[in-house]
Amino acid sequence: MKTNLRHVPHLRSPSWCFNGHVHTIARSLLGDTQQPPLNRIEIATPDNDFLELDCHIQSDSDAIITLFHGLEGSTERYYIVELMKVLINKGYSVVGINFRGCGSKLNNQPRFYHSGETNDYQTVFNWISEKYPNKKIGAVGFSLGGNALVKYLGETGKESLVNTAVAVSVPYDLRLGSIILSKGFHRIYEYRFLRTLRQKLDQKRKRFPKLPQFSGATIYEFDDKVTASLHGFEGAEDYYEQCSARRFIDEINIDTLLIHSKEDPLCPIEAMPLAKINQNPYTDYIISEKGGHVGFWSKPRGWLNFVIENYLSSNL
Repeated sequence: MKTNLRHVPHLRSPSWCFNGHVHTIARSLLGDTQQPPLNRIEIATPDNDFLELDCHIQSDSDAIITLFHGLEGSTERYYIVELMKVLINKGYSVVGINFRGCGSKLNNQPRFYHSGETNDYQTVFNWISEKYPNKKIGAVGFSLGGNALVKYLGETGKESLVNTAVAVSVPYDLRLGSIILSKGFHRIYEYRFLRTLRQKLDQKRKRFPKLPQFSGATIYEFDDKVTASLHGFEGAEDYYEQCSARRFIDEINIDTLLIHSKEDPLCPIEAMPLAKINQNPYTDYIISEKGGHVGFWSKPRGWLNFVIENYLSSNL
């Protein structure tokens, strides 16, 4: 049954946040990146690799909220840090996941991470369930991390280890998102992503000389030559088709909130499958008139995290 979202306040933004780019960039540059007290641990993956988790466990909490970052992010990104602090203050335990190669060191396998990597999600949820069997599990995913979260929820259905979830600024159509990144002002974001992806690939090639070479200039080309090759896809088109979140909305079987801005400059609102979301009794959405990609500058501050915490507390 859908949660009543009518009491959620509308996003009010300052006048200088005049489009989605300003929201996205201003929040990224001016957000809080001072992490709360965290315990970093490594957990093993089934393929002899590891994941770095940043944990703040409160013994008297009823639930653990898992947080999944976006492309080339980490638990140090402002949107993870700020949400962690809100959740900890509300009495939740939190576990922030650094995708492979996004923590303090490169992972051990040739592969990286991608928008459809749900095996690592399962590894994290299994670890939490075994170590903290009496705590419920909530999950919040941002951008790429939200796409993979939606895919995990759809793949697992009633067998999901997650009790409730929120996904923010999801690229429901990965192909469309990659094409937009290579156009006009969006190239600023694409350049930033490719710079660190290239660096990691070059570092990793010292250990694995047979890794694909990359000389392209777009995310699409990187996904076609590197991401697809390393993760068993035939190419970028195959990767995008198999992993886009829109394919998995129908099968979600736990209460899930999807948050998006009409002004999102990286993941256009047109890709959001509203008909599917409305048809599924477990999925609901909030679409803000203003806001950017993951970044929502609000008056007063904290609109996004208020909405997320409010939804989690209503469903856990």
